[in-house]
Amino acid sequence: MKKIIFSAALIAVLGFSSCSDQFLEDKKNYDNVTAEVYNDYAGANGRVLDLYWWILPDPNSDASWKYPCSGKADGISKSTEEYSGFGLFVDPQSELTVLGSNKVPDYYHNQSNNIRESVWGRIRNCNDVIAGITGSSLTEEQKNELLGQAYFLRAWCYYNIVKWYGGVPIITQVQDPIETSFVPRSTTKQCIEFICSDLDTAADMLRAKTTNGGWDGDNYGRVTTAAAMALKGRVLLLWASPLFNRANDESRWTAAYEYIKASITDINACGNHLYTTGSNVNGSDFAKMFTVIQNPEMVFGTLHNTLQDDDTKKNNNWERFIRPKNTTGQGLEASAMLVDMFPMKDGKRPRGLNTYTKLSESEDGSNIEAYPFMNRDPRFYRTFAMPGFRWTYTGDPVPADAFNPSYNDGKDYVLWNYVWYADAKDITDVESGNAYGADNLLKNRKGVYVRKRSNDGDVSDPLYSFDATYSNGGFSYSSAPWMEIRYAEVLLNYAEAACGAGKMGEAVENLKQIRQRAGYTGDCGLQSNLATDQAACMSAVLYERQIELAYEGKRFDDLRRWMLFDGGTGKVEGAPASWTLTGWGGNTCTWLGFAPLNDQRRENMEFRLNDKYGIGGTTGDISSDPLLKAGVERPAGLDLREEINDEEGNQLTELQSFYNEHFIRKLKKGDAYDSSKQPLYIKFLPRYYFLGFSQGALNNNKGIEQCIGWEDSNNGGAQGTFDPLAE
Repeated sequence: MKKIIFSAALIAVLGFSSCSDQFLEDKKNYDNVTAEVYNDYAGANGRVLDLYWWILPDPNSDASWKYPCSGKADGISKSTEEYSGFGLFVDPQSELTVLGSNKVPDYYHNQSNNIRESVWGRIRNCNDVIAGITGSSLTEEQKNELLGQAYFLRAWCYYNIVKWYGGVPIITQVQDPIETSFVPRSTTKQCIEFICSDLDTAADMLRAKTTNGGWDGDNYGRVTTAAAMALKGRVLLLWASPLFNRANDESRWTAAYEYIKASITDINACGNHLYTTGSNVNGSDFAKMFTVIQNPEMVFGTLHNTLQDDDTKKNNNWERFIRPKNTTGQGLEASAMLVDMFPMKDGKRPRGLNTYTKLSESEDGSNIEAYPFMNRDPRFYRTFAMPGFRWTYTGDPVPADAFNPSYNDGKDYVLWNYVWYADAKDITDVESGNAYGADNLLKNRKGVYVRKRSNDGDVSDPLYSFDATYSNGGFSYSSAPWMEIRYAEVLLNYAEAACGAGKMGEAVENLKQIRQRAGYTGDCGLQSNLATDQAACMSAVLYERQIELAYEGKRFDDLRRWMLFDGGTGKVEGAPASWTLTGWGGNTCTWLGFAPLNDQRRENMEFRLNDKYGIGGTTGDISSDPLLKAGVERPAGLDLREEINDEEGNQLTELQSFYNEHFIRKLKKGDAYDSSKQPLYIKFLPRYYFLGFSQGALNNNKGIEQCIGWEDSNNGGAQGTFDPLAE
């Protein structure tokens, strides 16, 4: 268990227990230790562990100043194709402002009177640790081991600010919170260089400890040389992307490409590579990697435990978030847009898909409008679940609700989330919420469930403690790890940088590695011109990122980096000519063949019983279900442990036949309508590409410059003057 909880509950299980009491006793806040603590390895280690505790990503939280998006249906993910429902940045009826009622989110400041709840408080803590250990009497080896981790964590904090705002103040010393401590914003270039310098320092200091396979078992989860190099690769890719590189300066792409390519050797030396088992069936390796502890795929992430005590628990709630209500979960609903975008079995985009048009259409003519599961990319079945999908677990849901189906304590669970109606007028009403889901899902049903990252009982042993009598559900106490940076992203970053630098052949080889793990062979469904057509190649890279990293919190960053809401054609009030996109033909969407997200809608889908079954009941009893009441026997379910379409039998065809006889795909309202019941459409404003500071942040930093395009509350609401693109 020590290994499971180390990185996630670092301070709880090691910091508190191993730090010398003489240094820490009577310290209500461990941010206020004296310099003496750093002269003792246990005390210095405890301070580093304290940084982990407050800085590591948290997959249970919505995106905020403190944590990046991790794939939940939060305001960030709802601003992408992954979920419907207007998120923070795309609501056409709620423009973000500094002084108006719909406030711009604050990822820069948060609070000033609580170091734990302050963006800069975390950086202050990092600076304190760096200064304390540097000036301590520890050995050089001990200093390097601990300082390398602190430099990485400081860089991580800065990266999460700079990606939103561009240049910010660079503060490397512990400062008193007084007016004379004011530091102005540095340029974005200076910030990028600073972050990269910290990461270089971290990588060098950690090399002796971590490039012989990574940390030992008890220390697994601490950051490594691989983590530092992978994050630097992500930062350099951000700097090369259209968001910051409007003229497409190829030298930035070349710098990212050369660095990422060279980093692979050290990243591998830290024990990182694609997770594979040698027994991949229907993308099972892709599915299993999310529930393997001490996983070579995880370059940087957070570990969890199954403990229930408030002082030591660090549980991952993702399984509870995604599982259907009749298993004691909550369920996350995937948008029909993303379901329909996934590639076909041959690796090509589906026929008729009106985006990624520089990529070849599939020759597969399956009717995925009616039968979305037919002949899709193997990752499709590991990312989504819909009626007739086997999705097993271990636990008895009946104590939570007597109508919940047991399915042999979850071991034979099949999702049946088709719906019926108690009133005929609801059958064709796309806005109606009065549909009732089968198997006691009732009104808690989702049309298509997010399955990605699930602890699937047919793939891996449970990492959760299931007890349906707990008010927070049977899946609450899970030790599944969270991979913020995984090896697949490293390869995708390599592919993107290579393409940007004109090395399309190398980009394709990296895409092949990703697809081979998913189950593809040969050319992996990648068209032949990708090695010579840069636009088509980059489109393929971004498509692969969207599929491989779906529901991992990465899509919004990609949409911003490549300005895919409007292609970069929008204008920001007060912006200089240097903000005009001159690279990529002046429009990234046109250059890529990508349909801009602006002016589109994301709908949902559900599968209703066809008209011959009429209406049904409203209770969890099977007599409410018109299909079961008619005596129809449902099939066993799509079993991904077996080949789903081979010579001995085609599970997909059998499921398609069942759908054809009993179900109809129905449009279910996703994004909102206006008060006149007219559809509303995505509206991402050009100024959102760079955020402005909130009024609270400005009030607490009287001399700070506001970003161009945003009101400055310190200057009477006048337009901001800081240019994040100026060097």
